[in-house]
Amino acid sequence: MLGFAYFNFLFKREEKIFGTSSTVWLIMFFLVFFSALMWMRERIHDELAIFIEEIYKLEMREVLLENTMILLIFTLAGLGFLFTIYRRIQRKEMNALAEQKRRAEESSKAKTTFLSNMSHDIRTPMNAIIGYTTLAKRDDTTFAQLKSFMDKIDISGKHLLDLINDILEMSRIESGRMELELGEVDLQKNLEDLKTMFQTQMEAKGVSFTVDAEKLRHRWVICDKNRWNRILLNLVGNAYKFTPSGKSVAVILSELDDGKFELRVKDTGIGMSAEFAKKIFQAFERERTSTVSGIQGTGLGTAITKSIVELMGGTIDVATEQGKGTEFIVRVHFDIIDNPTISGSAQIDEPSLTEFSGVKILLVEDIDVNREIATMMLEQFGFTIETAENGREAVGKAGKNSYDLILMDIQMPIMNGYDAAQAIRYSGNYTPIIAMTANAMPEDIKRTHKAGMNAHISKPLDVPKMLATISRILKSNRGGVSEKN
Repeated sequence: MLGFAYFNFLFKREEKIFGTSSTVWLIMFFLVFFSALMWMRERIHDELAIFIEEIYKLEMREVLLENTMILLIFTLAGLGFLFTIYRRIQRKEMNALAEQKRRAEESSKAKTTFLSNMSHDIRTPMNAIIGYTTLAKRDDTTFAQLKSFMDKIDISGKHLLDLINDILEMSRIESGRMELELGEVDLQKNLEDLKTMFQTQMEAKGVSFTVDAEKLRHRWVICDKNRWNRILLNLVGNAYKFTPSGKSVAVILSELDDGKFELRVKDTGIGMSAEFAKKIFQAFERERTSTVSGIQGTGLGTAITKSIVELMGGTIDVATEQGKGTEFIVRVHFDIIDNPTISGSAQIDEPSLTEFSGVKILLVEDIDVNREIATMMLEQFGFTIETAENGREAVGKAGKNSYDLILMDIQMPIMNGYDAAQAIRYSGNYTPIIAMTANAMPEDIKRTHKAGMNAHISKPLDVPKMLATISRILKSNRGGVSEKN
């Protein structure tokens, strides 16, 4: 009975040790039951031996019958207890299956809603791109109209890229592949850049925009600059979208203690309902008012922001009231740098158009349209362009000709960009190679460096960033600085 009591105690409290498997618990119960039966058998045997020696046969039969009845009762009680345990396990397993089914249905419903929203949001900029392209091709289109159409196509294309980037970022987070890349960061300059980036948009919309870093005692810290910027852009971008004309957006970064920082992004916009505020950080969630008001978004920005903040070891909270505004509060710890190796006043010079005149580039790209676009973009800045359609052709041309720079696509037939770069390096050729590819994930960038490339340019091409990267690599190479990998 003590064994049964202890078994019941374990069953109720120690599922972490033995799990919920029916087989494990039934085997354990059988061992307790078998041990009890063996104990009963020994007790009966001992008593029978005593009676055989000391009392008459009739009394021995009575004792045997009595002990047999006890054993039978004990067996029936054990079987009843066993059935109770089995039913309890069965109920728990059924409840667990029901809970899993409920969660799966909720997840499926959320993703269905998300896909519906995404279908709408992707088709919206695509409709603009296709529509304005069609209008631009009309014979009676004026130059002013054409320029207006191109501007709108550009805006729609960038919005479409933001949607794709959010989906890819969420996929990386859910698969656990997002990692921090730490480096020296000037928090004050980050805020200044943020103000520069949003000031014009805010003024055009009629929104008051302020950035405050007065309570920042240490401006240089160790953190992931790109991820920190993503937090700032997501929160301020949301505030901009949901704050109407005549209202305000304020960004305050303060240092609570050495290494402990607090970021507040507050707006006096439309706010959120209390119900939606509870699930604002869940992926695939958007408040209904955003879909009917024409405000575009994926419903992933805040979920991505929360994941980044938690990856940094911080916390994020929200205070909101519908019709009055929203405030996001981020608290995070950064290691402080007293003597940064990067100069705070250092500025990247804008490349001049004349510095590229006569620079000979081998452009390796297998897609005809991409090759044509990149060639036209580069030639207008004075570059001399030769092309190759795959990695093998690029290796051959690099071995026979001299180039100042090689722009290398990654996914190509016959030989991919990684193998081509390695083959060029193995031949003893250290012409600078820049990956120019749609493979834009951090692990893709690391792989390009591992293959011997000097830098990485993501598609779709951002012309100013592309020129700045090319200029930096060319200057580094001319200055005798080797970037061999």
